[in-house]
Amino acid sequence: MRQNTTRELIERFMRELGSVVRSDGCVYFTGGVSAVLLGWREMTLDVDVKADPEPLGFFEGLPKLKEQLDINIELASPDLFVPPLPGWRERSLFIATHGRLAFYHYDFYGQALAKIERAHPRDRLDVRSMIEAGFVQPDRLAALVAEVQGEMLRYPAIDAAALTESVRTIAQEGRWA
Repeated sequence: MRQNTTRELIERFMRELGSVVRSDGCVYFTGGVSAVLLGWREMTLDVDVKADPEPLGFFEGLPKLKEQLDINIELASPDLFVPPLPGWRERSLFIATHGRLAFYHYDFYGQALAKIERAHPRDRLDVRSMIEAGFVQPDRLAALVAEVQGEMLRYPAIDAAALTESVRTIAQEGRWA
């Protein structure tokens, strides 16, 4: 069992990964990493990452860092579970640059949609935090979800009608109860 990942370990992960890649790239954090870096949680179980574009040496560096830092690293992003929302790259919030890597929080609207779809108790708290911090406006989320409605069939695990209704309710109430 690996240790929980704190802000200090995330920052070290960024520095170390930035020092091992051999070309330019972007790394997007999602889930618990965003929550820890923004102060919504003290720690997370996994470092969920997406590289786009993928820099040379990225995949070679991950197993070494996993062992060196004693952390769980997962290749995970909202677009593996829900359709990517239009403009997600432009809405992704810049964190830092280390070496040839730029680090970002994956678009909070995409993160919120994936968390609403999964609906774990911790996900509810994260979505509330995103809304309260102003990273997600519920009515804008509903509009973005409407734009990808036809793409939901590519994600057979999604109950599209239930997800759309959940987002619509959040938009109407301005929060996730």
